[in-house]
Amino acid sequence: VKQLIVAINKMDTTKWSEDRFKEIVKETSNFIKKVGYNPKTVAFVPISGFNGDNMIDSSSNCPWYKGWEKETKAGKSSGKTLLDAIDSIEPPTRPTEKPLRLPLQDVYKIGGIGTVPVGRVETGTIKP
Repeated sequence: VKQLIVAINKMDTTKWSEDRFKEIVKETSNFIKKVGYNPKTVAFVPISGFNGDNMIDSSSNCPWYKGWEKETKAGKSSGKTLLDAIDSIEPPTRPTEKPLRLPLQDVYKIGGIGTVPVGRVETGTIKP
């Protein structure tokens, strides 16, 4: 896992307390630093999954929350919601120069066509 988002859930149970949010961010930052992540590259988002606050649209329940900001090799990015944080994740590059690896999920025997393997290309490419 190279990228991380921390969604701090159940903020509605603390009545959207800014102090509690900052306390959790501080504790979590210390922990993720110990396991090898840089807290500056992590988005911290206060949410209420039950009410849907700060998940897709920004919530009016936390006027103190100005949004998250993170720094990556690609540059700085910022946003206010969990969806913004998910959208800011950089997709992993597929190693197309390596040999073909296609783990099989299933094999179908179709009459008149033959055996059809089904899987996902992990590395390499398939040419028609």
